[in-house]
Amino acid sequence: MRLSTRLAVCAAAALATTAVTTAPAFAGQRPDPTTDVRIITFNDFHGNLEPPSGSSGRVVQSDGTTVDAGGAAYLATHVKELRSQVKNSLVLSAGDNVGASPVISALFHDEPTIDFLNQLGVSASVVGNHEFDEGYQELQRMQSGGCHPTDGCQFESTFKGAKFPFLGSNVYFTNGLPALLPFTVKFEGGVPIGVIGATLKDLPTVVTPEAIKGLKFGDEVEAINRTANLLDFFGVKSQVVLLHQGDNTEATGPNDCKTLPGPATAIAKAVTPKVDAIFTGHSHQQYNCVINDPAGQPRTVIQGSSFGRLLSVVDLKIDLKTRDVVRAQTKAHNEIVTRTVTPDPAVAALVADAKTKAAPIANKQVGTIAADLPAAGNAAGESSLGDVIADAQLAGTQSNNAVIAITNPGGIRADLTYKSSANNEGDGVVTYGEAFTVQPFANIMQTITLTGANLKNVLEQQWQGTTTRILQISSSLHYSYSAAAPQGSRVSNITVNGTPVDPAASYRVSVNNFLAAGGDGFTEFTKGTNLAGGPVDLDAFIAYLGAHPNLAPPAADRITRLP
Repeated sequence: MRLSTRLAVCAAAALATTAVTTAPAFAGQRPDPTTDVRIITFNDFHGNLEPPSGSSGRVVQSDGTTVDAGGAAYLATHVKELRSQVKNSLVLSAGDNVGASPVISALFHDEPTIDFLNQLGVSASVVGNHEFDEGYQELQRMQSGGCHPTDGCQFESTFKGAKFPFLGSNVYFTNGLPALLPFTVKFEGGVPIGVIGATLKDLPTVVTPEAIKGLKFGDEVEAINRTANLLDFFGVKSQVVLLHQGDNTEATGPNDCKTLPGPATAIAKAVTPKVDAIFTGHSHQQYNCVINDPAGQPRTVIQGSSFGRLLSVVDLKIDLKTRDVVRAQTKAHNEIVTRTVTPDPAVAALVADAKTKAAPIANKQVGTIAADLPAAGNAAGESSLGDVIADAQLAGTQSNNAVIAITNPGGIRADLTYKSSANNEGDGVVTYGEAFTVQPFANIMQTITLTGANLKNVLEQQWQGTTTRILQISSSLHYSYSAAAPQGSRVSNITVNGTPVDPAASYRVSVNNFLAAGGDGFTEFTKGTNLAGGPVDLDAFIAYLGAHPNLAPPAADRITRLP
C-alpha cells in the first residue's frame, strides 16, 4: 500500500473510531467531564542498556548534588510505576534510541535495544539523526525486522523489528514524497491522541552524506503545522509533538527552565496552538518549561537529558466533550531513573543475554590508564580524553604525513574511568567494550591538505550562531581564543609543532570522514585536497592505548582561553 494511501486510511480510521468512542457507555449515564492521560517520554537513549558510567550515569540536581541514574532494567521499573499511577498512559520516545551505542547493543546492530523498547511498550518514536547512522534501509529494517544484510541475525535467530512506528513528518524522498509516517493516533481514555514526529531540519549536517542519500529534511514548524491541521480536520483535537531538536541550558536541575535561546524554543513559539505539549531531544539537556504558543496560551516543552537517566512525564486532562486538552491543568515533571528500585526482571534478563553474547569481544583488555580521562572539556573546552583521541588519530595516520589531527567533540560518547573495569580485572583496565563506548561510530580517518588560512577558518567555525563546539586537537597544534571577540576574529596564536602557522603554507590534517564531509557545520574541511584514507577511528584509539600502558591524562595546554 502506498504511503499516501496508508495515511488517508489512518486518518479515516481515527475519525471513525473517534465518532464511536464519544457515546456514553449506558443510556442516561453521564460520562466524567474529563479524562486523565499520562504521557511518559525519554530521549537520546543511544542503546544504553546497562547503567551508563561516569558523568554519563549521573543526574545533577538543582542544588548541585548528583544522583546515579539510568539502566534499562531500572527505567522499566520506573515506567511501570508511573503507568500504575494513571489508568490511561502512553510511552513515547523523542529519538536517537539507537546509534552511538555501547558495545552490547552495537555489536548486534542495536537489535537488543529495539527488543527492550518493545518490552517497555513504546507506542511511537520520532527518528533522530542517529537512526540514520547506517542509512535509510537499515532504519527500515529496524522498523520491519529481518536479518542484517551483511552480518545476519547474531543476537537472536530472527529479528522482528519495532512494534511501534518511527515518525518523521519532515522527512521526504528527494522527489518530495514522504519517507516516513508523519503521525500516529493512539486512543486513551476513549479519546484519540495524535502523536506527531519531526526531526531536526539540519540533520544533514550531523550525519554522513551517504547515510541520507535520496532523502531531504524540511522545516520542522511547517511539517508539524501541516500534520496538526490534518489531525484536527479528522477530529483529533488532543495532540503532542515528538521533536528531535533541543535547546542548551545553564547549569540546572531536571525541572528547572534555564534554557538558552535555541531552536527548540523558536519552534515551540511558532508551532500551531493545536499542539498541546512538545517533547524535545537531541541536545541531551534537562529542562521543564512552559512556553506560550502563537495564541499566547501556555504549553509544556520538556526534555529528559539522555541515556535513560530521566523520564519526562506530562499529565494531560482532556475534556470528553471537546476531546481537547485543558491546558491550564497540564502538569509536567522530569523523573530521575534512580537505581535504588528493584530492576525489572524481564529486562534485566534481556540485558544479561546481550552482555553474555558480547562478552568474548567486549571484555578483552586493550590498555590501561593511570587516572580518569573525562570527555567533558575544561574552561577552555579542552578535554583530557579528547586530547588522547586526537593524539591517537595523529599516530594512526603518520603514513599519510599528517602533522595535525582534529576530532569532533560529539564523536566522544563517554568517559574512560580508572575504576570502571567491566570484568573486574583491576583498576585502570580498559576493555574493548569501554573503548567502543567512547568511539562507537566506526568513522574512517582521512588525511587532507589544508592551508594555514583554511586551518584558521576551521577553528573560527567552532562558533556558529548560539552553538559552540570546541574541536579536540593533537599535541602538535596550539592556539588561543577569545569568545568575546567578533565572529571570525576569535582565534589567534596558532602554532604547529611550536612554529607559527603560515596562512599560505600547506599542512596535512587528519580528521574523521564525518568532519571531512563538513559535519557539524565545519564546512571549511571540504576545501581540503589530496585526501588519503586511514584506519577506523576506534582501531587507531585501541592501538594507541595498547602502545601507551598506564596512560596518564595529557597536560591541558593546547587551547588557551583569553578574556
